[in-house]
Amino acid sequence: MDRVTFLADATEALCRWQRERLDEHDSRFEAAKHITSRLGAHWRDGHAEFGFWTPELVGEVPADAVDLELLTATEPVDLTASEQTVAFDRQLVETRRDGEFTWVAVDGPRPGTRDRLGTLYRLSYEQDGGRETITDPFAESLPFGAYGPPELYDMDRLDEQREDRSYFQALAEDGVAPQAHEDDGSPRFEPATSMLEVHPGTATESGTLAGLTSRFEQIGQKQRDGEALTPAERNFTGYDAVQLMPLAPITQNEDELGYWLPEAESESQLTATVRRPDMINWGYDIVISGFGTVNPAILESRRPDELVDLIATLHTMPDPVKVVFDIALGHADNGALPLLNDEWFAGPGMYGQELDYTQPVVRAGLLELQRRKMDFGADGIRVDGAQDFTNWDSEAEEEWHDDEYLAEMDRVTQEVAGVEYRPWMIYEDGRPWPRSDWELASTYRTLIEEHPHAYQWGPVTFAHNTPALQTFWATKWWRVREVADMGENWISGVANHDTIRRGTQLEPDPPFSQPQINRYLGDSRQEQLDRAYNNPATTILFHGFMPGCPMDFTHANMRAPWGFVRDTDAVWNLKVLAEEKNFPEWQVRDRDFADDRFFTRLKEWGFESREDLSAFLARLSDAVSMTDYDKTEMATLLSVAGTPIGDDLSVEDLEQLGRDWMRDVAHFSTLSHWTDAQDDERTAFDLAVRQFRHEHDWVATDFTGEDDLDYVYPTDGTVLYYGHRTDPETGEELLFVGTMEGVAETVTPTALAGIDENGWDVALSSPGLDISAPSDTVTLADSQAALFVRPGERGP
Repeated sequence: MDRVTFLADATEALCRWQRERLDEHDSRFEAAKHITSRLGAHWRDGHAEFGFWTPELVGEVPADAVDLELLTATEPVDLTASEQTVAFDRQLVETRRDGEFTWVAVDGPRPGTRDRLGTLYRLSYEQDGGRETITDPFAESLPFGAYGPPELYDMDRLDEQREDRSYFQALAEDGVAPQAHEDDGSPRFEPATSMLEVHPGTATESGTLAGLTSRFEQIGQKQRDGEALTPAERNFTGYDAVQLMPLAPITQNEDELGYWLPEAESESQLTATVRRPDMINWGYDIVISGFGTVNPAILESRRPDELVDLIATLHTMPDPVKVVFDIALGHADNGALPLLNDEWFAGPGMYGQELDYTQPVVRAGLLELQRRKMDFGADGIRVDGAQDFTNWDSEAEEEWHDDEYLAEMDRVTQEVAGVEYRPWMIYEDGRPWPRSDWELASTYRTLIEEHPHAYQWGPVTFAHNTPALQTFWATKWWRVREVADMGENWISGVANHDTIRRGTQLEPDPPFSQPQINRYLGDSRQEQLDRAYNNPATTILFHGFMPGCPMDFTHANMRAPWGFVRDTDAVWNLKVLAEEKNFPEWQVRDRDFADDRFFTRLKEWGFESREDLSAFLARLSDAVSMTDYDKTEMATLLSVAGTPIGDDLSVEDLEQLGRDWMRDVAHFSTLSHWTDAQDDERTAFDLAVRQFRHEHDWVATDFTGEDDLDYVYPTDGTVLYYGHRTDPETGEELLFVGTMEGVAETVTPTALAGIDENGWDVALSSPGLDISAPSDTVTLADSQAALFVRPGERGP
């Protein structure tokens, strides 16, 4: 590699530009919004610019002692290899500090591309006889995880070569959309009609974005060629939006070696063993640092291009599909502490560390990280846990919701393919959760009222719903009725990553004093849970009849297992494992455990059956409670409890068991294991319901005064919903009837709803239900439903 050259004039220009931004704004936050846009590493016109926010150095480390450390591989690096040793040229370049910021411009480093590893970088300085380093929270690429050095990356090239540029240019050509933001008229992507939630780590055999891209490419090609889809492929189609669970770099287990392992270094050379990141996680244990790029554990090539490839594939499907990012900026995992300076943090919180949204540079920096992530080309944002964006009022001794920050998130403008736009905004906000009366007190409308173009997760969708319980559809009736009356800006449906986990935490055999399991859902516990979250009656209700944007989850569609997985936390993994004590009862059949493909690590511990595993998890849960999560005492108790894993257990043994559990469950939940188990009739039905919604998109609007939804009184062992709707424009009518839970009920749909019986056609009916007209008498078993349509007299 050519020697890197320090560019004095360009570096001074960066410092001068920073001072000008501070001088021209009275508000430090407004100035910081500009300054943070230049932080990180940027490849511009043949040279590189680097900017760091370094308040921790002021008054502690002399400015002239801080260098930019650049590491450039001397030979091509195979980023798909599981492990390799790489030699790097090492160069130290002087920097300039101006106040709390450190800047440098250089000529000669290598920008990363799809085909090559770029120059790695970080700040470096001598202290106490060694060298300390500072990473870059605004990194564009982290091929070795958040704890390895970032990579200089050519993001302009990535944008210029994306294959969906015309998709964005069409937005600009259409002019200002109806959802345009009130501030400046920037176009905003319209809401979707229906949406699928996907966990990239378990959606395909490879567990990568490249694997997911291949899946959608195959589906798209079949659609273009007019070929029939397989039952498993149907489960990914019929939606005009895909929501990806969080993609940001995450924490890693502090007891493991990691993925960047320096071995030897000199003034001009550094040799390191580099490993392919393989963290198992839902994606919410983020460390903020590097949030603007992609978790390398879900990148087959460890190139951020994979995310653009996936988005471009979805945007260029025969029927284009929007992409929604799940943005989790309401907290940071404790693993963020060594990566960020102290200014980022407000203190410990429920999920690790609270972030300090009142700190101007932090406030601006988080918005900049959001912008960079969205500039990969997403159409929408789902803001995770919006109720968690809070600040502490020391005088009042209470937290207050930072709704102005949420408004700032709404105002962030993206630029992709030369087109500026704002995304479709979705907030998950259950405030006053976690207050004890949150379920009664939450309106799920706080942010919709502030931002009428935005959506929120509705009350039936929020994390804590459990439709496997008997009486769920009766006791939740008031919330279902709210969806009908005011749900057009709600995400609806019952299946998502949180709700299914809550289902697996239910007691399979609860005491008689507690709500019982709806045994009518199936003959086994696995069938009961699967059908609770992929239910013909609720599918027709939310996709075919109710307002809002219904969302499904891939694992519910596939009736595949799903559990909470994260092998990144040695401290709390055992407590998480204890909370999953009922997972084997709900999600594992005896034949599944006996299958040689599954639970290989747990079998090495001595578990021979599902019953063995369930019994141990019950004892582990008891040990957590009895010891107040003292792991030393837990190891002592479990050593004498007669479990299959031995009688001389250490804390390290238990922690390793926790990691093995997480990896076995993630493998067990990978959808590729369940593709051959898909039912042709059921998947065809599910797809037909989704297609019906797209053909009758007027149902996404709120009920009018002439529409109705009710249930049969008295229940008499059955919760039977029925409803009637009319399209105000065309006069088209819909009639819904469905047994949401309970014993079979015999009804005549038109008589039940009190409407004329002439002119109706059957639009949708659940598998196995034989009905030709709503004037027929029909017996509806648990989860059976039908939807009828009558053409409007006013025409389309």
